[in-house]
Amino acid sequence: MIQEITAENVISYLKAQHHLEPEETATAEALAWGVSNIVIRIDREDGADFVIKQSRKQLRTQAEWFSHLDRIWRELEVMQELQHLLPAGVVPQVLFEDRENYLFAMEAIDADHKVWKGELLDGKFDQNIARELGTYLSTIHRQSFLNEQYQAQWGDWEIFDQLRIDPFYRFIVKAHPEIKGWVDELIEEMSANRVCLVLADFSPKNILITEERIHLVDFETAHYGDPAFDLGFFLSHLLLKAIHYQQEGDVCISLAESFWKEYVNNQSPLPTGDGSQPNQLEEQELGRRTIQHLAACMLARVDGKSTVDYLPESLMQDQVRSFALSLVLDPPASLQNANLRLSEMLNS
Repeated sequence: MIQEITAENVISYLKAQHHLEPEETATAEALAWGVSNIVIRIDREDGADFVIKQSRKQLRTQAEWFSHLDRIWRELEVMQELQHLLPAGVVPQVLFEDRENYLFAMEAIDADHKVWKGELLDGKFDQNIARELGTYLSTIHRQSFLNEQYQAQWGDWEIFDQLRIDPFYRFIVKAHPEIKGWVDELIEEMSANRVCLVLADFSPKNILITEERIHLVDFETAHYGDPAFDLGFFLSHLLLKAIHYQQEGDVCISLAESFWKEYVNNQSPLPTGDGSQPNQLEEQELGRRTIQHLAACMLARVDGKSTVDYLPESLMQDQVRSFALSLVLDPPASLQNANLRLSEMLNS
């Protein structure tokens, strides 16, 4: 039987498992990371702090939403592999695992860190962060491009379907039945473009900022798939915040532009070694597919199972629907044109 770990029992658990000394003094604090796991920070009086993460079968949302517990092992594997793809310290090191209880421990990030989502909602906009994130995501996509080992290891989409395709894409058809055919085609095209490691939760809430560097966390939805999903998912968060800020939202649109420019201009060599950019990573083709995922992800954050918490007003939600559906029904020629369309809508 699985032992559910809480902030109240985790210290006893860690001592019983010999991860803390019997007489050691330590405290535990539950962290607000996402809806799908319990995440607890362990602060030690002597020794390095660390974080425990354990899967939960039922996600903490109003609508019923379930996923397999063993998704946590995908996250652990991806974290270990990202150590080789990104600069040291960007992704926390895995420390130990408990297979019976579906949990693992990782290095703790400085307790004084800032969550980028919070910074954005506090009106703090750093273009350098957006640019660096563009470099990080482009490096992950390019360095995993057509990697047969990754494809064999992470090619299964069951968890991605449970946590993204079904609650985001299929669910929005309930509110927008007129785009069912479009959604079906989007899912089919995404499946036809499985070319690299995709994180599928590259989001401001999973980007932690310290004085030393930017850190990335939360990789349970990672899979071998279509990079356009990562891009549409991430950009949707920035454009949703533009709508949150209304006439002042152009600064968030500018963040999206900085991110995209850095992503497409990243010169990290492809693993093929010839320096060429195959069709799936060319700016125009990738931009076209990214716009589609941007539209679907924006709709999902007002009409899916996991809605954003900073667009409470129906007017703002309707603006999201209007903009996103315009991308579906009248696709712009480029992401730059999509950004311009949103800016004009907010300033009209």
